[in-house]
Amino acid sequence: MDYPWTCAGCGGTHQGLIDLACGKPEHWPGAEDKAPNSALDPNGNFLSEDFCVLNGQHFFVRAMLELPIRGSDGRHFGFGVWSTLSRQNFVRYVETFDSGAQDGLGPWYGWFSNRLKGYPDTLSLKCEVHPVSGRQRPHVLLEPTDHPLAIDQKNGITFDRLLELYAINGHDMKTSLSD
Repeated sequence: MDYPWTCAGCGGTHQGLIDLACGKPEHWPGAEDKAPNSALDPNGNFLSEDFCVLNGQHFFVRAMLELPIRGSDGRHFGFGVWSTLSRQNFVRYVETFDSGAQDGLGPWYGWFSNRLKGYPDTLSLKCEVHPVSGRQRPHVLLEPTDHPLAIDQKNGITFDRLLELYAINGHDMKTSLSD
């Protein structure tokens, strides 16, 4: 599935499997207008592509939650999501962000900060945030529970389930597969 396909949902052309992303934490009250990372204000309200701060008290980082695709030789489907961090861990993450040297940091405890379509309520699931070096988004590992998203992260999803998630989120690939 590495060829281009036209999405019946959004009308766009995509290449291969795509990840889906949440533009902001669920708690962010405003629009998804992003400021540059260099304008970060840890004492106010701030949203960029990578960081979010609410009232100088709640800190979020953009991360990646991966679901293995069963029978695909190690391929993963990713959700770009947000997780909370403590102020201390947020500051450590921001301080090392530009250098990209973050493998020695974490894992850090966090709260999953998005509601994902296609799953029962995912907001505030317990998780670990695992920083990754090389200016890659950190990985989110959900606490092992009986929540369907945690089960899918552990056991993987079928290609049919992936197609279903795409369709639920406005990217219907099924018509492209039949062409």
